[in-house]
Amino acid sequence: MSTTSGNNSKSTLLIAAVAVIVVLLGINGYMIYNRSQLKSQNTELAADLDETTKLKEELNKQYYSALSELEGMRGTNEELNSLIDQQKQELDASKARIETLLKDKGNLSKARAEVANLQGRINQLLAEVNTLRGENETLKGDVTRLGEEKTQLATSLEAEKATTSQLSTEKSSLETAKADLEKTKEELSKKVTAASSIKVQEVETTGLITKDQKKPSKSNSAKKVNQVDVCFEIIPNENAEVGQEVFHVRVITPKGETLASEGSFTSGSGDAVPFSKAKTTSYNKGESKVCASIAPGAPFEEGDYKVEVYNKGYLSGKGTFRLK
Repeated sequence: MSTTSGNNSKSTLLIAAVAVIVVLLGINGYMIYNRSQLKSQNTELAADLDETTKLKEELNKQYYSALSELEGMRGTNEELNSLIDQQKQELDASKARIETLLKDKGNLSKARAEVANLQGRINQLLAEVNTLRGENETLKGDVTRLGEEKTQLATSLEAEKATTSQLSTEKSSLETAKADLEKTKEELSKKVTAASSIKVQEVETTGLITKDQKKPSKSNSAKKVNQVDVCFEIIPNENAEVGQEVFHVRVITPKGETLASEGSFTSGSGDAVPFSKAKTTSYNKGESKVCASIAPGAPFEEGDYKVEVYNKGYLSGKGTFRLK
């Protein structure tokens, strides 16, 4: 009976020992598995940390490179500088957004995509600035060209003004010369006309009564006379050409009026002179006598009368007569 009890005790101890060993083996296995999991997690964390660091470095590299290029494009053009400032603000916003994503491991893939796309966006921003800079350079070139053209036009305008002024001066001189020439020509013409004017002599006036009479009778009675005949002799002038000559006879009444005015002629001095009778006669460089009859159709006045004879506008001779 005691042998059986001893065997039972040994069996119980053996079972307990086996159970402990199994438990210890389980614990050890768990610890080995857990350590493996921790090692895997650490490896993953290390990889994530390494990628985050690389992404940050790439982000900073792209960011500062873009900043450097943008600042290098800055100049004196306000519009271009304003666009550069806008692009920098957009670049700063992109950088801040990616940095926020990098702080969260769950957004690492998204951050990776943002960093990959950032260079494309940077290239787009730089392209926009370059386009504007190119346009500004073109405009600057146009402004320079227009300035040069303006200068050339101003120079041409000044030259044209100088030429116009010179031409105006020359024109004025020519007009003055022309006026002087015309004046000289006119004066010469007057001298020629005056030189060719034919003088007359022995200007005699006869009062006649022609009413109710078959033959006119002479009279010096103002109440009876109804016509006067003015006669004069031509003095030959070698300067006068052969041909028809017109003599204007002017009879001036005691009151200073022109008797029976038929019209007026222009004198050598340019004045309009009324005349009583115009007489046309042939001139052949010889002496001849010319008479002109003047009948006013109204009573004559008593007093002294003057008689003037003109040829070519110049006074050729004169005489007087008296009616009682």
